[in-house]
Amino acid sequence: MTLSAIVLAAGKATRMKSQRVKVLHEICGRPMLAYVLDAARAAGVERLVVVVGHDRMHVMEAFRDDPGITWVAQDQQNGTGHAVLVTRPAFFHNNGSASAAAQTPASHPADESSPTDSADSTFILAGDGPLIRPETLRQLAQRHAETGAAVTLATAVLDDPTGYGRIVRNAAGELLGIVEQSVATEEQQKIREVNPSYYLFQTQDLFSALDQVQPNNPKGEYYLTDTLAILRQAGKKLAAVAAVPREDVLSINTRRELAVVNRVMQQRIQEQIMAGGVTLISPENTWIEYGATIGEESVIEPFTFIGGTAQISPGTRVAAGSVIGRKR
Repeated sequence: MTLSAIVLAAGKATRMKSQRVKVLHEICGRPMLAYVLDAARAAGVERLVVVVGHDRMHVMEAFRDDPGITWVAQDQQNGTGHAVLVTRPAFFHNNGSASAAAQTPASHPADESSPTDSADSTFILAGDGPLIRPETLRQLAQRHAETGAAVTLATAVLDDPTGYGRIVRNAAGELLGIVEQSVATEEQQKIREVNPSYYLFQTQDLFSALDQVQPNNPKGEYYLTDTLAILRQAGKKLAAVAAVPREDVLSINTRRELAVVNRVMQQRIQEQIMAGGVTLISPENTWIEYGATIGEESVIEPFTFIGGTAQISPGTRVAAGSVIGRKR
């Protein structure tokens, strides 16, 4: 199975009260978008398509050394379905330029008979979810291949599902669709299995379904989640696997959430460093950015900052309060 990924990264940082586009805010010293791209590649993705909008030139400049990204502009944010739709030229040559930001589902119906180098299946992922893990995407891909579904979701089970779309299944456990909290019945709101926005579609089924999505909602937007009902009505199979760990569901909309995700990522980095034979005397009083290398048998004393450019030789003892490898 050939895999592509569409990463949605066009959103502003309105609730963060920031002029910087959201996906460029840093998690442990690197843009949050970088973690999503790394996870996709580690899961076997061969083609990366990133949808950008607000301040897109700064996003593209931040990743100028990564030639493996296809950039697609979404000038008007008309919902998640529209964000995916504008990537169609990256998969099908018959629609011209890959910056077709003005597309609507009715304006460029997919020519499924002539895809050019179209991937068999395509992930759709959120650029503001840096806690994503490659192993989760691999598990999703395995389930997708086993079932032959038109779309497979990786879901999470939360003690408090407030704010998330609920996964609706029938008595046999088969996926029926996603119900957003705002329109969920009282019984549906009790469902603890939620949609953290990890999708894997058969590529042609994805664009065929998007052509039928209508903006029948108060915002007048095209919702990606509406494709599930369309595919089911067409007799296509839907599948889901509860594969997303609870902490990985965290996305970033506020400065508080940015801090929470930083703490989670810092714990992961420190666990990896310690597993490599390094002693952190006080992990809670140590900060290590992504990319730092520390040789085994080293000892890091408290109140230490180790930047992403640091290269610490084996057997080094880093004194308390040191600052090493900070970017200028």
